[in-house]
Amino acid sequence: MGPARDLGAVPVAGCEPVRRFSWRARQRHRPGLEFMVSTGRLHGFESLEERRLLLALDFVGVVEVLPQPFRLRFEIIDGFRKHVPDFLAVMRDGSRWLFDVRPAGLIEEADEVAFAAAGEAAWAVGWRYSVVVGWRPHVFSVLDALSAQRRDLVDQLGLQGQLLGGVACEPVAFGNLVARTSLPAVARAHALHLLWRRRTGVSVGRCGGPGRGCR
Repeated sequence: MGPARDLGAVPVAGCEPVRRFSWRARQRHRPGLEFMVSTGRLHGFESLEERRLLLALDFVGVVEVLPQPFRLRFEIIDGFRKHVPDFLAVMRDGSRWLFDVRPAGLIEEADEVAFAAAGEAAWAVGWRYSVVVGWRPHVFSVLDALSAQRRDLVDQLGLQGQLLGGVACEPVAFGNLVARTSLPAVARAHALHLLWRRRTGVSVGRCGGPGRGCR
């Protein structure tokens, strides 16, 4: 135990969650393990909403993620309460970002108090803090599609070079780009892989209707 101002001095690498994840029959939430390319390890989550956050953090690119990073004890009018934030992420620039995950419709007054306390603790050590209450449907559907090819791919046919060359001068619709390669059926996987790894970009604002793809 210690004051909140000392949190910044605690190393994240090698730390373990302050409480264990549990699996039992007929439980209402769905815990599990999510592999992150950014860290090369499995990370525990306690709900599907938490899993979605891990996927988003993997896409952004992080150095480290620690579930259930610490137990916060804070004082309220009628005594003391405890709260365990859901994740602490170390970003590529070295900054830290503390997260709580709770669907908007399930947040109660007691949760709001706990989130406020977590936000104050994060502010005290210069961390960012966010409560993830949900995702816009198109955001997570795109992330989920890209994540299918996030692991390393062996490019024996040189398709990635063909794809990169195809967008070197101007934007190209995804379907047209893949169709221009020597083996479109395989090139689609490599195109998704390049998008995940930020070697190409996508403008969602220029997406057309069903079947028209994105530029």
